[in-house]
Amino acid sequence: MIKQSFQKLGKAAPRYLPILTWSKTYNRQIFSDDLMAAIIVTIMLIPQSLAYALLAGLPAQMGIYASMIPIILYAIFGTSSALAVGPVAVVSLMTAVAIGKVADPGSAEFVTAALTLAFLSGAFLVLLGILRLGFLANFLSHPVISGFITASGILIATSQLKHILGVSAEGHNLPELMASLAHNVQNTNVYTAALGAVALVLLFWIRSGLKPLLQHYRVPSNLAAIAAKTGPVIAVIGTILLAWTFDLSTRGVALIGEIPQGLPPLTLPSFSTTLWRDLIGSAVIISIIGFVESISVAQTLAAKRRQRIDPDQELIGLGAANLGAAFTGGFPVTGGFSRSVVNYDAGARTPAAGAYTAVGLALASLFLTPFIAYLPKATLAATIIVAVLSLVDFSILKKTWHYSKADFAAVCTTLLVTLLFGVELGVIAGVLISLLVHLYNSSRPHIAIVGQVPGTEHYRNILRHKVITQDTILSLRVDESLYFANARFLEDAIAREVAERPPLKHVVLVCAAVNHIDMSALESLEEINDRLNDMNVKLHLSEVKGPVMDRLAGTDFIKKLTGRVFLNHHQAILELSAQQDDSLSSA
Repeated sequence: MIKQSFQKLGKAAPRYLPILTWSKTYNRQIFSDDLMAAIIVTIMLIPQSLAYALLAGLPAQMGIYASMIPIILYAIFGTSSALAVGPVAVVSLMTAVAIGKVADPGSAEFVTAALTLAFLSGAFLVLLGILRLGFLANFLSHPVISGFITASGILIATSQLKHILGVSAEGHNLPELMASLAHNVQNTNVYTAALGAVALVLLFWIRSGLKPLLQHYRVPSNLAAIAAKTGPVIAVIGTILLAWTFDLSTRGVALIGEIPQGLPPLTLPSFSTTLWRDLIGSAVIISIIGFVESISVAQTLAAKRRQRIDPDQELIGLGAANLGAAFTGGFPVTGGFSRSVVNYDAGARTPAAGAYTAVGLALASLFLTPFIAYLPKATLAATIIVAVLSLVDFSILKKTWHYSKADFAAVCTTLLVTLLFGVELGVIAGVLISLLVHLYNSSRPHIAIVGQVPGTEHYRNILRHKVITQDTILSLRVDESLYFANARFLEDAIAREVAERPPLKHVVLVCAAVNHIDMSALESLEEINDRLNDMNVKLHLSEVKGPVMDRLAGTDFIKKLTGRVFLNHHQAILELSAQQDDSLSSA
């Protein structure tokens, strides 16, 4: 018995520990590729990590801490060979909003709240993964995500203008931020604004102009692209030198300041039930948003290598990363788009590249922090602005307007609510309107009257094709599963069509698109059957799917059905037509 238990455990282990699978084929060449990718991503991550800690309102070192142990844990539990886990812009903004409700920025309670938020997010993600509930993220539709990310990009960029100008500004939505900036703009620090403007121009040029310049000098395209993505390091080094050389702190330029040297400390989240109650809603929203962003990146990169991503195991990997952040001085993390693309382009072959990146960041934390102390906050703000403006995509409004007015409404609602009332309400509003639109559409299913395409066994909508129909047979194709929300609609549609056809003798429901019939819909079918019987009209079904038929078998509906269940619709029409001819002949 014990031996069998160990055998089962051995078979299940790779499912929850993907490292046991990919490590078997690890060799020197893969190590070399992973190490090179890690060096490049480390260079990119140093300014990014600091910037996103600044965005979350947390001490700068927490950004570096959040990029070490979490990425190692993801390497053990995650399934993507290229995903780079750490702080990202949208999640950092949501973190700032969530913990800002329960503690004052800069206080010890504020940091504790960030640790606790990471812990709750990690626990929730692991629970979803164990229960295989990754499908819950599907309730965030693409239009909702696009609207939310666009609005978040605008909010993040606006929130960083205070660091570019060297003024104070507060607010969790666009009106508050704009009003605060307008009130304090007269206090702009000229040196900070000049430095911020230079950093912005340089970073925008690096993003769009460095790659073409390098290609002009015959640098390989992939290396030029990587150089452009790691280019912010140039701005960081340049402004550090300026701040140090000209002692800009004495001129009012805000610097990062002294950062503790050393590895991440062991920390504990709070286990206060009051704090948990205040943060759990935000933790759930952050977890789902982070998972959607992460899984999208992971699947995109995996497809390029014909690899497979396990969404449920990704939940566990991201959950473990967030739990690691909670106990090592970090804050909520997820898979980042830009750093993952750089990791992929740099040649990362396995999740071990992330672990090597963590080692690089550890070395930076040990030896580079004295130099980082001179880094102007305006440079980090410029880094954030340039990064998040690439997320802003108003083209989704035009696309959804032309394709689906319902999706357009979802995008606009999410975008406007996020901008006007904050990120959490924006997500909730987007999810709710998506669900309402889905319920409205599914409650009014498309029901087509179909007829036979001449010379074939195919049946198509009479409004779209020239087809053959019969006065005594009505064929209705229901293009939706039947459930409580649309059962009455089906009853009304059939009653209306039958009332307009006095010669009618048979109604055939074509169920090829019906994947499910719930109890309410079953009762409606029984009611339809009884009403048609009172009118001397028989009800038939055709092309019922196996799983649906399994549910219907043995019910009173099938026992009392006045007609038959046909395997295919053409068979139904042939047999019912023949019956009609026989009755006419006998008459």
